Amino acid sequence: MTRMRMRNISTVVGAAIVTAYGGAVIINSPSISANDYGGGSRLEALRKKLHAPDAVVPSRETQQSALMAATKANPLDVLVIGGGATGTGAALDAVTRGLKVGLVEREDFASGTSSRSTKLLHGGVRYLEKAVFNLDYGQFKLVLHALEERKHVIDNAPHLCHALPCMTPCFNWFEVVYFWMGLKMYDLVAGRQLLHLSRYYSTKESVELFPTLAREGKDRSLRGTVVYYDGQMNDSRLNVGLACTAALAGASVLNHAEVVSLLKDDAGKRIIGARIRDNLTGEEFDTYAKVIVNASGPFCDALRKMVDKNAKEMISPSSGVHIILPDYYSPEGMGLIVPKTKDGRVVFMLPWLGRTIAGTTDSSTNITYLPEPHEDEIQFILDAISDYLNVKVRRVDVLSAWSGIRPLAVDPTAKSTESISRDHVVCEDYPGLVTITGGKWTTYRSMAEDAVNAAIKSGQLTPSNGCVTNNLCIVGGQGWEPSSFTVLAQQYKRMKSTHSGKVVPGEMDSAAAKHLSHAYGTLAERVAAIAQNESLGKRLAHGYPYLEAEVAYCARNEYCESAIDFIARRTRLAFLETDAARRALPRVIEILANEHKWDNSRQKEELQKATEFLKTFKSSNNAQFHDGKHS
Repeated sequence: MTRMRMRNISTVVGAAIVTAYGGAVIINSPSISANDYGGGSRLEALRKKLHAPDAVVPSRETQQSALMAATKANPLDVLVIGGGATGTGAALDAVTRGLKVGLVEREDFASGTSSRSTKLLHGGVRYLEKAVFNLDYGQFKLVLHALEERKHVIDNAPHLCHALPCMTPCFNWFEVVYFWMGLKMYDLVAGRQLLHLSRYYSTKESVELFPTLAREGKDRSLRGTVVYYDGQMNDSRLNVGLACTAALAGASVLNHAEVVSLLKDDAGKRIIGARIRDNLTGEEFDTYAKVIVNASGPFCDALRKMVDKNAKEMISPSSGVHIILPDYYSPEGMGLIVPKTKDGRVVFMLPWLGRTIAGTTDSSTNITYLPEPHEDEIQFILDAISDYLNVKVRRVDVLSAWSGIRPLAVDPTAKSTESISRDHVVCEDYPGLVTITGGKWTTYRSMAEDAVNAAIKSGQLTPSNGCVTNNLCIVGGQGWEPSSFTVLAQQYKRMKSTHSGKVVPGEMDSAAAKHLSHAYGTLAERVAAIAQNESLGKRLAHGYPYLEAEVAYCARNEYCESAIDFIARRTRLAFLETDAARRALPRVIEILANEHKWDNSRQKEELQKATEFLKTFKSSNNAQFHDGKHS
């Protein structure tokens, strides 16, 4: 019998009592101690293991051998299928509870939805609006829970996450009062998880903070703005960090490994393993586990139908398109969010990694591995943001564009994807196969916790402790400080090989040092050492801080197995500018070939695949640079 449930968030907020009357919200929430999560000496020992100066992830070959060694007689406790945020989060959760864990991912960690997000860690201010006006306690609990999880993510990956002020323009005094009150309520609900207080800025102050913001337009005048704070992240770097942290903790994680079929016991009544194909070599093998966790995002129904072809679909896929524009569209350190456009959707412009990210769309779509944005969706975003800017918005300024598929949990009564719940669903509709879907990046950790709890119950597993991931830094996060980059700038050189073969020293400038520090955290010195000692200190693309040393480091330490892995997920070059990514490809492939011992045939194949991949970012229509000129 199918057993399905929506997450009961009241177990997280405890005995939260909420009263919404006359605009007042009163919250009384008990604190949660570390002991509730199995803290103590084991947790400290785990932290020392993960953040030891000499800690190195096991090789891919070692990880595959461990999966192959999981037999019927000696199975894994948990096998996770899917290497996105939820899947890697579940692997980390399970292994840190003392369970024997494996994870396989068909492509690469974060290759799907988890690298194509809005890059925001948000509590869901829109859900708070629905909660108040509809007196919907369920929506209110979603906000409470997301705000708590937002704080966990930022604290556990401080090098990859930060608070971001977001400006909401107001064009009449009613909007000023309405948004100010709503965002003050958001501050109140956040409580101890508050990042910074929201506040109102006059028109003059707003334009000083956001110079491209229009004062006038379409028979309206700007009356000021309200600025509030949410979190921002580097999503795929965070996802890769989770996978590497799980590997260091003892999980056997394997990317580019596809599930060909699921294996049943002799009676045919329970799933006990999976047939895996290594997509890099074509080799197939069986691995066994007491429980399988299906965390394959948009593809979770396809996996379920391997067991039962008549399984009812659990997700409603929604397409979210984003574009990247030059940095001059938005100031560094300030985003712009329009809560409601003319067709009722939210549009935003946010600074991200030295560029401006704008979006998004929210429309029904078909499930494909490499979704592509349509030109009309790109134009919709450009038209929407142009209503709020005093600069000309041009298609030729788009540096990159991509589409991501949100695997929203199905609500049978929903009339559009906007009303479908962003909560997640955990179910076990076939013994031994636990599926988790829905949710959002911000709540990945608690989604993983729920999935592991369900797996423990299904397999009658015996973990040595409870969940500890609410207070566990990922690799590179422990001891990191915003000033950590100064050590790199002061102590390392970027040794560069010229075309003639001569090695010349270069400065580890602030841009490169800050990038390495934020991307790799406390492990950044390992990358800087490669740049200095192996003469791999040259930049890969003009205008970007990415270094050749990163290619070698990621190949050795982050399971980077292809050129696409590097330009899309170990660094974000493909997402930031397709033309720059195209120009960097030959050198990226050359270094990876040296690391992985590729022959000429494999190098040509890598170039072809990566070039085709960039086409799905509308590379032919994006900004091009010839002889230093923008065209």
